[in-house]
Parts: sequence; structure tokens; C-alpha cells
Amino acid sequence: MELRQLAYFVAVCEELSFSRAATRCFISQSAISHQIARLERDLGVTLFERSTRSVVPTDATTRLLPLAKQMLSLESAIRAAVRASGPRIRLAANMSFATRSLSAIAGARAAHPGAEIEFVIKPFRQRIQAVADGDCDLALIRGSVDQPGLTVEKLWVEDLVIATSTAHPLAGREDVTFADLGSYPLLLPPESDQVLLHNVVRAAFADLPTGPAFGPPIPPDHTATMELINRPDAWTILYADSQTEGIATLRLAGRPLRVPVSAVTRSDVRRSPILTTLLAALHSA
Repeated sequence: MELRQLAYFVAVCEELSFSRAATRCFISQSAISHQIARLERDLGVTLFERSTRSVVPTDATTRLLPLAKQMLSLESAIRAAVRASGPRIRLAANMSFATRSLSAIAGARAAHPGAEIEFVIKPFRQRIQAVADGDCDLALIRGSVDQPGLTVEKLWVEDLVIATSTAHPLAGREDVTFADLGSYPLLLPPESDQVLLHNVVRAAFADLPTGPAFGPPIPPDHTATMELINRPDAWTILYADSQTEGIATLRLAGRPLRVPVSAVTRSDVRRSPILTTLLAALHSA
């Protein structure tokens, strides 16, 4: 039994889907299925009843899950405890923050030449947990999080854009309103995967007599831009830095859509000079 198998096991338990768990863990679906099968052989139990339509945890899974989470939490605590005592910062983010983060890291290292600053790729929930466990010093997120022991500091505001296929009936318009878009299907990931975007849409349509016409949720192994090409009548909302060639972006009449980008740190840890410099660099990058 390996710790990575327990991490995959927890991901499948929380997602109830091998494909979504694979996406969350940045591995292929076949790889995560293979590792779960190895874990089942090692333990001599069946952990999931599988079918083409569902993944159902067994009684053994219910007993194993809290222990697996405890083991993973201990792993993070061990890593935090034995980290070098020298000047070192671990920044957890995803690749959409890479350009801005690396620029800020370069500035912070110029101010602290002896510092080691790591840029660690983690999914949203793992970023938050890594900071809470002390394995990472800082996490970048869109939106906010309300969790005891954590401090959230807004860094900048990011624009959102309306995107369609270039074949969409509205693609040639100078600007559009949500009323214009209301009769066309809106493609988004499931709300459980993208709470922030669903909240933005809910607020945008709050003053209209009807809400958006949601199309089918975007599967975890698909991209919004590819779905737009397959559905030229549909639209979606993208982060401004995720635009793709062949996709039309429409200017929204009236107030633009924006979301905050925030830094998450532990409330009980005194900020080092390096972390203070890095946060200042992220503010101004």
C-alpha cells in the first residue's frame, strides 16, 4: 500500500467518478483505476462497486476513508516538520497563475537572493489543505474561502469574458447583454466543480425575468472551448487568460464580469520577510 494510492482513493471517494478523480490528480483514468485495483488487492477487499454509469463505495470504503485522510494529513505534517530551516517558501497554485506567479517569484528572489521559492501545482481543494496543514505557505485561488485558521487577502481582480464559436449568431455583435444570451445554451462544468462561475452567472441573471438556458454540463475530460466548437449555438464564460484561437470573445454591455484573485495563508503563522515581499510582488505584478 502506497500513500499515492490512498490519495487516489480519497479522490475517487469525493468525486464518485474515476474520470473526475483522474483529472483532479493529473493522471489518466486508466492509471487511477490500476492503482485502486492494486490497493484493493493489497487490502483484500472491494472498495468500489463499478458500473458504466456509477461508482458506489462499499462498507470497507466507509471504514477506510477517515483513516486514509488521516494518513495523508500526517504526510503533509511530516513534510512540514522536516522542511529545511533556511529561507524557503512554497506557493501552491494552478497553471493559469503561472505567468504572474513566476514574475512575482523572480522579484522576490531578487530582493532575497538566498531564498528558495517553490511553485507547486495543486487542485483547488488540495491547495487549501496544503496551507492548512503547513505543507505550503501560500495558495492562490479565485474567489474566497471561509475556513477557521486561514486568512484570505485579495490580490487583484480578474476579468471574465463571454465566449462563443465564431459561427454563433451573436459572434459578429459589438457587444451583447445577458438578455441577448438568455435564449442560447450556456455550457459550464458542473456546479460542484466550478462554484465560482455558477455564482457569477446567478448574480448576472438575478435582475432578469428568466435565468440562463443551461446546456449539458461540460465533462471533466472536455474543455469549454472544444464544446463551443461542437455546439456553435452555445456560449460560456472564460477567464480572460484562457482565450483560444478560433473562439469569439464578446464584449458585455454594461458592467464587466470580474472575480477576485486571493492569497490564502495560515492565520497563526508569522509572515517571514520573504513571504511579505512575495505577496507585495503578487499585488503589483
